[in-house]
Amino acid sequence: MISVLGLDLGRKRIGVAGCDRLGQLATGITTIQRRNFASDVAQLRQICQERGVEKLIVGLPYTLDGQLGSQARQVQHLAEKIGAALNLPVEYMDERLTSFQAEEILKQRRRSPRHHKDLVDQIAAALILQQWLDARSQAAKATLAPADPQL
Repeated sequence: MISVLGLDLGRKRIGVAGCDRLGQLATGITTIQRRNFASDVAQLRQICQERGVEKLIVGLPYTLDGQLGSQARQVQHLAEKIGAALNLPVEYMDERLTSFQAEEILKQRRRSPRHHKDLVDQIAAALILQQWLDARSQAAKATLAPADPQL
């Protein structure tokens, strides 16, 4: 399993998530308070070096009807710049409703999403990465399944 980092890129914060060595479980790592591009990349570079990251998985905020809106294009542009600065490939996952799901998870934990925005971003990044891990796992299972059910 290659080492990957999940990112929820926002205007004010970047939620960061990683996964276990088996690539089965994503967890939030940190939330970066955005200051400027150089500072953001420096913090991400440190995390990537510590974890031996080989690929970035970035949430792409499609519109509810599945289109790439202006926000998604902005995220794509930023992700490409970050990937180039870190010399890492970038892969995108649909992040529709992950922030809503993250807020619901916090509410279940009796925490206010309004007062824990950094946790919302971390959880959203973990949800994005988990979605990627699950899709990769399903694809691997489909590849390993015998073509003839009688085998």
